[in-house]
Amino acid sequence: MQKSKAVSELFTGANKKLTALRARSEERSRTLQLVCAALPTKLAHSVVSAGIDAGRLSIGVTSAVWATRLRYLADTLRERLAESGILVLRVRVRVVLPRNKA
Repeated sequence: MQKSKAVSELFTGANKKLTALRARSEERSRTLQLVCAALPTKLAHSVVSAGIDAGRLSIGVTSAVWATRLRYLADTLRERLAESGILVLRVRVRVVLPRNKA
């Protein structure tokens, strides 16, 4: 039988998997903020997720119309992110279902 742990201990680095998950989540949040800051306001409001993996920026938007507009701005977005020190080799835009607001 394993010794029980306090919940706070799980989130402060005692568990490597949770620590890695937390770091990944924080990285994606920072990426989302940078992407939204680099886009026009109306387009930024449609972006619901963003993350970088091996130089590929994946962006989730709320509709096909916004996805198309974002694809036209992909090169501009890559340049703006490069100014922030983020190298993006490719941009992938996907339509994702919006979160249910309960």
